[in-house]
Amino acid sequence: MTSIEAYLEKNVHLLPQTNQLRAMHTIVRNRDASREEFVFYTERIIRLLVEAGLDLLPFAPRDVTTPVGATYHGLRFAEDLVGVPIVRAGESMEAGLRAVVRGVRIGKILIQRDKVTKLPKLYYSALPEDIASRHVLLLDPMLATGGTALAAIQVLLDRGVVEENIVFVTFITVPEGIEAVCSRYPRVRIVTSAIEERLNENAYMLPGIGDFGDRFFGTDK
Repeated sequence: MTSIEAYLEKNVHLLPQTNQLRAMHTIVRNRDASREEFVFYTERIIRLLVEAGLDLLPFAPRDVTTPVGATYHGLRFAEDLVGVPIVRAGESMEAGLRAVVRGVRIGKILIQRDKVTKLPKLYYSALPEDIASRHVLLLDPMLATGGTALAAIQVLLDRGVVEENIVFVTFITVPEGIEAVCSRYPRVRIVTSAIEERLNENAYMLPGIGDFGDRFFGTDK
């Protein structure tokens, strides 16, 4: 078993590759897709990713009485949740989280590559004071080399978040990104809708989707 296969078994939750999901990916990967198409279908997939991420959080038992007087032995959602998009592209996933978790707390982390060193640099973070006691959905649509993700996870750990309480939700990734994150933070879980073939010499994912943030927010050329 390769390391990637091991990570897929333990750390990575890949959405079921249904025909519907593949059809939506076909639309958003098309270089000629309109911004309206891109936003509509990526938001549909993001909702699926958020739901999958929430399913990895702990649930507590809860019994309720049904309308016919019987008892249903159910579960209670985790209440200590915070969503943390990595600005800017990660903000495209914020609405999907808000749509399914009413009143969810939202933090922000801004990390960009230093033009000189080429290394990820933290420019800004705004996180709840009690984040150390919470479960975190870290949101960023692209996990390529893993540099930004690693830096963002370290920010959370420095604030006291427990590693196993972090679920990284990303639209697409590659084996290189999975290896980078899972080898350093083996208790962080990753949720994604697609695992690409590889990175090319310019660190672009293949077959890829382009610059997610630019396409989503309409700032692509």
